[in-house]
Amino acid sequence: LQEEEGFFKKLFNFLFDWIKNNESKIYEESPDKVPVPEKEVFEEKYNEDLPEIDNPKNIISSSIIVDTNQNECFDEHSKISCPSIGKEFYGQDANYETTQASYKDNGDGTVTDLNTNLMWIQDAGNKVTYSKGVNTADSFELAGYNDWRVPTIKELYSLIDFSGEDISIMSDVDFSGENPFIDDETFVFEYGDVSSGDRAIDSQWITSNIYVSKVMNNEECFFGVNFADGRIKCYPTTERGNGYFMRYVRGDFGYAKGSFVDNGDGSISDKSTGLMWTQSDNGEGIDWENALSYCENLNLAGYSDWRLPNAKELHSIVDYSKSPDTTNSAAIDPIFDITEIVNEND
Repeated sequence: LQEEEGFFKKLFNFLFDWIKNNESKIYEESPDKVPVPEKEVFEEKYNEDLPEIDNPKNIISSSIIVDTNQNECFDEHSKISCPSIGKEFYGQDANYETTQASYKDNGDGTVTDLNTNLMWIQDAGNKVTYSKGVNTADSFELAGYNDWRVPTIKELYSLIDFSGEDISIMSDVDFSGENPFIDDETFVFEYGDVSSGDRAIDSQWITSNIYVSKVMNNEECFFGVNFADGRIKCYPTTERGNGYFMRYVRGDFGYAKGSFVDNGDGSISDKSTGLMWTQSDNGEGIDWENALSYCENLNLAGYSDWRLPNAKELHSIVDYSKSPDTTNSAAIDPIFDITEIVNEND
């Protein structure tokens, strides 16, 4: 066991050095974007004893949150030139650049994500009918591996690419020039087959996460990712339309699972991702422009480089085992302080 821990420490040290070098290169090539500053907690993460993750093989995840590839800036109405430091709407996703997506085509029908170390099937094939407890990879084998499984919502969302463009076309069209929310040069991707009754946006992908509560009409639903329009949505577990796509994954069970530490100074460190968070929210509802400004001007726990998280980073701390209906709480670890809101439906 000690030898295995030593191996993982060396591996994580190597990954940390690679990230630092890679971010420096990115900054040189893209001076308009600010690389996310490194915090002490990130470096300490790779040099201390790592916690065990609750999974069958006790595999530890580095859980690197890959950049969204959002490269355009916006105000409250439309696209704008990316603002500089101190200007209105500065601090949005496109102003910052984190670890870039990096995939390896293994040449055997599989793709390895070099950041998360997850291995994916490259071509999901035809749609399947969702069936609770049946959509598993128990009998699936590819490239000599038989330990494939249905991905979690966080794992599947790690593949989303927000340089994509929403498509809301309802009739037949040539999709060759469209830009989905996934790297379609690496992964085989399909829009909905309008000739069989689908909408073009019907490219929903199954995950293993079933919502712990119910949605309208008291329906049970599972969380899925739509790579045609860039959304997470909860879909009925009952049979629906022409079905869904299924992209199996294998590897690490601990991606973005959360290993939180209260630093005792109003901040929380997530040792599974290397990110530091404010323990409390700002305490009141504000619009996006003011949220950007709030984070950019925040001084807390000796740090002044706070920023508004991007979609993937914020998603990493969602706890899908919780909901207001089932746990009387927000869907987040109770180590965080959450301002109560009024349910307007009550």
